[in-house]
Amino acid sequence: MIVCSCNVLSDGDVKACLAPGPRCPRTPAQVYRCLGCSPNCGRCVRTIRTIMDQALAEAGAEPLGTCEGGCCPAIPQPAAAEPAL
Repeated sequence: MIVCSCNVLSDGDVKACLAPGPRCPRTPAQVYRCLGCSPNCGRCVRTIRTIMDQALAEAGAEPLGTCEGGCCPAIPQPAAAEPAL
């Protein structure tokens, strides 16, 4: 199903770039970059976010909004463990 008519992106395209892990896109903007395009009208952003949430939940990935890899400066990083004395 086409979810972005401006860039002709399908739900399959979005799911294809959602491999759980530190390099996984965490925002619709990162999905666009992963797919080599950018949003034009923005009407598909909610749909892309829904696809992201569903696909990552099915894969058992960590919830969106955290980033273990430190590659997403706008996303809160997990708290570092206190060093042992």
